[in-house]
Amino acid sequence: MAHIHTPSDPRIFVFGSNLLGIHGAGAARYAHEDLGAQWRVGEGLTGRAYALPTCLQPGMPLSLRLSEHVERFLMFAKNNTEMRFFVSEVGCGLAGFSAKEVAPMFTSAPDNCDLPVGWRTY
Repeated sequence: MAHIHTPSDPRIFVFGSNLLGIHGAGAARYAHEDLGAQWRVGEGLTGRAYALPTCLQPGMPLSLRLSEHVERFLMFAKNNTEMRFFVSEVGCGLAGFSAKEVAPMFTSAPDNCDLPVGWRTY
């Protein structure tokens, strides 16, 4: 099963963002243009998308602070069980992290989070 999100998908799209909320490329651009992610909102739910910071600003990865933002998202998902989340490969694009680095941060993801293929194996 491919891990692809389309605008008609009812799930909340979780994408890697930067803290400045500049959604100019990749999954962030898709979230902004097609799902209502608000410009200048670098973390949290807007429209049908959830911005999960992976960079301080475009091109500057968060490094170890990434786990803090993942934990905040997971708590949000656990507290909003009526929502279903499509988690994209956050951090594995422009931020430059590998799935091996990011996937273990999602080991406690609740059942309402659909993770990229293979991430639950880490």
